[in-house]
Amino acid sequence: MKITTTQAVCAVAACVTLQWAGAAMAQTSANKTKAKQTSSRTQTKTKANQLAAASVAAEEALTPEQLAIADFVYTGRIACENGNQVTVQGDPKTPGYFTVSSGKQRFRMVPAVTTTGAVRLEDKKTGGVWLQISNKSMLLNERVGQRIADECAGTAQQAFAAQMKTNPPVSVLDAPTK
Repeated sequence: MKITTTQAVCAVAACVTLQWAGAAMAQTSANKTKAKQTSSRTQTKTKANQLAAASVAAEEALTPEQLAIADFVYTGRIACENGNQVTVQGDPKTPGYFTVSSGKQRFRMVPAVTTTGAVRLEDKKTGGVWLQISNKSMLLNERVGQRIADECAGTAQQAFAAQMKTNPPVSVLDAPTK
């Protein structure tokens, strides 16, 4: 069987046409897959946003005691021993929540009710704890059992510590008995 030039050209044209049609179908299929992926991504993002909104709603559920404690938290940049610094910032969007950071470590904390009167902020997810008494504060990571920053004192705490040196409080051991 002999193939003429015209038949060869027609065969090549047919192959090219089939390849072009196959590529067009593949492109259409890819576009449909991409549309499905975009839809899936959109659904995932929507679900993530809903979970984040639920998380924020759950964060807003602080007790009146916790909100009262939040009023006593010293905020700002606080100097600590060994040149460390801790920054305590209140969250304006969710009252009672604080961001406490030192170096590369960052915690989202809420007040915890204590029996001693000390101010205690906790981040239950990471184990971060900020303890504040009248004359000093410290930042801990309870999960790993480590002090991150110790002997931290803001301006008001430094003034109170100086007052304690000149006018020490009465010791429980030295208190008169009845």
